[in-house]
Amino acid sequence: MIPFPLLPTPIESSYKACTIPYRFPCDDPKKATSTEISWINVFANSIPSFKKRAESDTTVPDAPARAEIFAKRYGGILEDWKKDPESNGGPPDGVILGQVREHLLRELGFSDIFKKVKDEENAKAISLFPQVVSLSDAIEDDDKRLENLVRGIFAGNIFDLGSAQLADVFSRDGISFLASCQNLVPRPWVIDDLDNFQAKWIKKPWKKAVIFVDNSGADIILGILPFARELLRRGTQVVLAANELPAINDVTYTELTEILSQLKDENGQLIGVDTSKLLIANSGNDLAVIDLSRVSQELAYLSSDADLVILEGMGRGIETNLYAQFKCDSLNIGMVKHLEVAEFLGGRLYDCVFKFNEVHSLHFSNLHFLY
Repeated sequence: MIPFPLLPTPIESSYKACTIPYRFPCDDPKKATSTEISWINVFANSIPSFKKRAESDTTVPDAPARAEIFAKRYGGILEDWKKDPESNGGPPDGVILGQVREHLLRELGFSDIFKKVKDEENAKAISLFPQVVSLSDAIEDDDKRLENLVRGIFAGNIFDLGSAQLADVFSRDGISFLASCQNLVPRPWVIDDLDNFQAKWIKKPWKKAVIFVDNSGADIILGILPFARELLRRGTQVVLAANELPAINDVTYTELTEILSQLKDENGQLIGVDTSKLLIANSGNDLAVIDLSRVSQELAYLSSDADLVILEGMGRGIETNLYAQFKCDSLNIGMVKHLEVAEFLGGRLYDCVFKFNEVHSLHFSNLHFLY
């Protein structure tokens, strides 16, 4: 694992995979901060839904008993952190809280407790893909078509079973993609750079975009892939960076490869668009967030000449990398699905983040003039 090549150097002083500071240097190292406690509670609230998924994992012998062990162990570690933040490899942050949960599940034999629901949601979304793309293609105005595609990313991003509240809604009622498109919070969103991005979109087709993708189902198939298809149509090479190992209902590299093989026609096209410039990369990641100081060598190689980086989803795009700086243009896009994030940003629950950062490069032809 090596640093993502589009991060400025030195990495140690210019990058940290954390948007919300859980603690400051002046805080008592032996006393949990209010932010640490609120985030520990977020992860504690997800234990029942994770336990339920684990109990029904038919690939694991004694799944109910092992699920119970997971719930008790993880709950115990979270309680320990409240009493002493330095215990269990702490103090906890957004990366460590998820890391410990995934490690415990794998240690108990649970390699992918969301596999069944991911497969079901992928099948549903694949059947809707032609309809979603044809609705988008029918919009002649470039600005309006782009906004429609962006709204599709937000609507797809609702399929997030890491949020205890959304996991409950999903298990009870399901989540409709097309209804979600209609019911997004109105603009302006809590961070809303869509107008600036549209201005660039019209006049500056990027040569190569790297998209860090998030969830399975509607998120990747009805949100990201129609957007990626539009980039391809405009001549941009697209690299989709997906997890190596499962984490919650995030799509993995192998699952994404299978999804695309089902969506492409016999000529290798995505509903009329050539996919020869579309690549899938294994990011090397195994969490629902991402620390860009550690990515796979494969992804680093494919990304080194990209001029647009897109981080999608609450975990990658908001909770760990909202303020990350890159050597090229970047876009953070995701829906706010935790109240704690909404409060930090000064927005509403289910608000939308669309943060575009343009890097103005200094051309060598100007250097003589400057000096």
